[in-house]
Amino acid sequence: MIPYVLDLVGVAVFAVSGVLAARSRGLDLLGVIVIAAITAIGGGTLRDLLLNRYPIFWITDAQYLTVVIASALLTVGYVRVRPPPGNALLVADALGLALFALSGAQVAEAAQCPPLSVVLMGTMTGVAGGVLRDVITAQVPLILRRDIYATAAIVGVAIYLLLQAFGLQRARAFGVGVVVVVALRLLAIRWGLQLPIFR
Repeated sequence: MIPYVLDLVGVAVFAVSGVLAARSRGLDLLGVIVIAAITAIGGGTLRDLLLNRYPIFWITDAQYLTVVIASALLTVGYVRVRPPPGNALLVADALGLALFALSGAQVAEAAQCPPLSVVLMGTMTGVAGGVLRDVITAQVPLILRRDIYATAAIVGVAIYLLLQAFGLQRARAFGVGVVVVVALRLLAIRWGLQLPIFR
């Protein structure tokens, strides 16, 4: 039950980040909701397609789309009353990245994927929705910038797997992984941390 709730929280957070990314692009309300939905369920959809999990998770469970629409509408209503903080998009995106990367890793684990594939699937679940969001709103995707982004997801999922291998309870390992991803993203934003550049 708790993983399901956290998955819905991740959907809500990424939907919010989709609305915040779309707000300056002159889209109508339907366009904003579409961007929110692509951001929120795009990564999980790609993961399910690659893992051959049918039907896709949001097709059989209407709660996901309900959460997307409700989160998008609430965010639109909020930003019309008062502007969000300057870094709201980056913080929302960091939390969504963490929740989706770890929940995606758990889905890959349930499909009995090897550890390297679990890391890949978790990372892809976390970053793909944001990539689609940025491409559709004509922005350079975060994953292609020099910021630590996908790397944070990789490290968080890897630590999640390592902690389980050393005997830590799965739920606690999940929590640690989420904290690691969020911390790495926020520290990278705060201190301008970047990966070395290949020249």
